[in-house]
Amino acid sequence: MNGRERLEEVIIPVGSAQQIVRMKPVSVVMMGGDDERRRSLAEALGRNQANIVREFGSYPNMNHLVKATGLNCDIVMIDLDGDAETALDLVESICARNSSVTVMVYSRAAQPELLVRCMRAGAREFLVEPISQDTLAEALIRAAARRQELDRHKKLSGQMLVFVGSKGGAGVTTTASNFAIALTKESGKKVALIDLNVQLGDVSLILGMKPRFSVRDALSNSHRLDADFVATLLTPHSSGLSVLSAADDFVPGGNVDDGGLEKLLYILQDQFAYLIVDAGSASAMASLQIAELADAIYLVTQVDVPSLRNAQRVVSHLQSAMPEGRRLEVVVNRYDGRKMEISQENIEKTLSVPVKWKLPNDYAAVHRSQNTGTPLITENSPIAKVLLQMAKAACGKDADVPKRRFSLFG
Repeated sequence: MNGRERLEEVIIPVGSAQQIVRMKPVSVVMMGGDDERRRSLAEALGRNQANIVREFGSYPNMNHLVKATGLNCDIVMIDLDGDAETALDLVESICARNSSVTVMVYSRAAQPELLVRCMRAGAREFLVEPISQDTLAEALIRAAARRQELDRHKKLSGQMLVFVGSKGGAGVTTTASNFAIALTKESGKKVALIDLNVQLGDVSLILGMKPRFSVRDALSNSHRLDADFVATLLTPHSSGLSVLSAADDFVPGGNVDDGGLEKLLYILQDQFAYLIVDAGSASAMASLQIAELADAIYLVTQVDVPSLRNAQRVVSHLQSAMPEGRRLEVVVNRYDGRKMEISQENIEKTLSVPVKWKLPNDYAAVHRSQNTGTPLITENSPIAKVLLQMAKAACGKDADVPKRRFSLFG
């Protein structure tokens, strides 16, 4: 949304005067079955310099809402009077999925019990009709100020770099773990690594660690999550990297809770300059709403038909799910240009995006690393060289990576 790229002086009518507020024009999604009331409110919003990006004449389900809008807006306004229970479910779902969106509800009547339920669900404003221009203007100013504060906080927070595989066995954990160590070295800043393969994650094995606590400990205590508590769960690696790994024991049905996970990720971003996420395979990541939170996603794939077919579908999904301005980088693992039956040109044609990185096929080195718990990045190998180059690019040391790197691998 272009209006988010700069601050503008917006004239807001307040009382008998006009107030000039320096803020980003707010974008609004509206929903409600009463067309006349919704359109009347839309006109009032327009007079307050709000941009209506989408109107729904009924309550959409969450999937429809996300597909239609991406929740890429500042405000969602919901009519309570059509079906209060459905409206409340939407309020709660929107707030859980995207805490940066300000949800406002409006109704003909001020019912104290309903007001309390709306606030508990996460609504920021309860507007009672008829809504005065002053009331509406002040609500918009608060929403705009909140968005500016969240944007400022986001800029101060660390970057979230997510690694995901086109299918199981793509080499995501090995790549993410060694990249995290390389980034710790190259950036000179605080870096954390989290293993979201909660049931059968291998980060601790790859790094030769025996942590006391795990991601499961964090998510099973989501009500206690804060910076101090999370700090006690992290395990330091000898490289300086901080790790929150999967548990050593297997517990069936241990699904990740999106609400607790999002809170955990925000806390880690606040504490570290870079947060590296091992998200496992794309099928495992499908239940996690992290694509819209990531600053960059590294899609790890191999050069075989099933992997590339999956990768193509994942790329298509991520391009629609990731907010504008975020990076999607394709990493081809176990690459050997002399033995590949599919050329780089055909790979890129299939994926519709360029191949950014190639990790050479070195089975012996990877096997040795996994068996000894010694990170690949500590060796002077072709794989280590590419991982270091990736880390340099991620921290801005080598943003324009020379094309000749590809000649190393065929």
